[in-house]
Amino acid sequence: MGESPVPWVSVSDEVARHNEAEAEWVAAQSRWTRSWRRAAMLAIPLVYLVFVVVSVRQNSHGAAAVAGYVLLAVFAACWLVTPAVLRPDTSGRRFWAWYALLVALAVAELPFARAAGFVLFVFITLLTVARLGVRSAPVVAVISLAALLVPVAVGSWHVSLAQSFADVTPVAIPVVAVAMAAVIQVMRANQALAETRAELARVAAENERIRIARDLHDLLGHSLTTITVKAGLARRLGPADPEGAVAQITEVEDLCRRVLTDVRAAVSGYREVTLASELARGRELLRASGITADFPTATDVVGPAHQELFGWAVREGLTNVIRHARARSCEVRVSPSSVEIIDDGHGSAAAPGNGLSGLRERAAAAGGGVDAGPVQPAGWRLRVWVPAVGAPPAIGGTAGEAHDTARAPGRGLHPAPQGH
Repeated sequence: MGESPVPWVSVSDEVARHNEAEAEWVAAQSRWTRSWRRAAMLAIPLVYLVFVVVSVRQNSHGAAAVAGYVLLAVFAACWLVTPAVLRPDTSGRRFWAWYALLVALAVAELPFARAAGFVLFVFITLLTVARLGVRSAPVVAVISLAALLVPVAVGSWHVSLAQSFADVTPVAIPVVAVAMAAVIQVMRANQALAETRAELARVAAENERIRIARDLHDLLGHSLTTITVKAGLARRLGPADPEGAVAQITEVEDLCRRVLTDVRAAVSGYREVTLASELARGRELLRASGITADFPTATDVVGPAHQELFGWAVREGLTNVIRHARARSCEVRVSPSSVEIIDDGHGSAAAPGNGLSGLRERAAAAGGGVDAGPVQPAGWRLRVWVPAVGAPPAIGGTAGEAHDTARAPGRGLHPAPQGH
């Protein structure tokens, strides 16, 4: 996969902007994860082909056994490459041609593996249900009856009806079909849910843009009109009444200051950071990056005075996990006096960035501090703490001394390099 093209930098007070290299790297990580999971899901069922191998060994010898093994290997290889051959946009003709190839290989295996060869039709059943859905019921019924009756009908196989039923394959085929149909329904429901959430997010963003435009219009529309009128009046009064012109310009100056204050207040409201909002945002970012998130379900254990500080800590820590850690999982722990972000990635010492420096300043202003360092056996931990409720305030000391006074035994970190 290679190293991330994005250097280890921290988050500033502004919302982090992803450049194209970072977006491409995150997308590659996600594609690699999906490909690996897909390959694992396809390969695991192939374990059941061991029964076919044993049957070929028992019922075929010499060249016949070699032919049975070769056909089985070709079938397994075709099964593994099926997702690459049958993409979502594959035409019906291509699908049925590939389907016919797999069926032909399964039928050709029967003389060598006998009744156990019907295990291959379990894989055919999966493909049938994936393509036809509930319409595959007649095909599944035919395959199940064939797996039950064909071994009995072929006298040289010496299989009774009871033995054929006890072989489990005739029962496994419809069970697998029902399970596959249920999985497909869940996947479709999840896809519909994801599309609905994406649409809601788009509508929410559009509504937010409309709200911002409305607020700015309300803030600036009337004021700019007044400034224009007063500036024009001052221009006309200039030659004849200089004092009146100066008075108008003074009013314009005061009005501009008021408008600037209003705009700053509005913008600061848009940039409000809370612990709950950053946890929700971080959960979506980790999910998009293929990282398992273990987050607290409630944030009311943190007092209102520390919600913003802990929100900045979560934003800094999770952004660094996504950009640099190459982690598989990330955990956030919250207590009334601290927040911890722990990942299982590749932690290493690095020079402190603007985000960590700013986070230390914020924590110091609240009488607390920041600890960052590797954890064993692998990973990184970022901890932001504030004095516990009831702890004596630090007067004339450093943030580190306040930390020693406030933190509980066994909860601290050893000094660690700054950065991640």
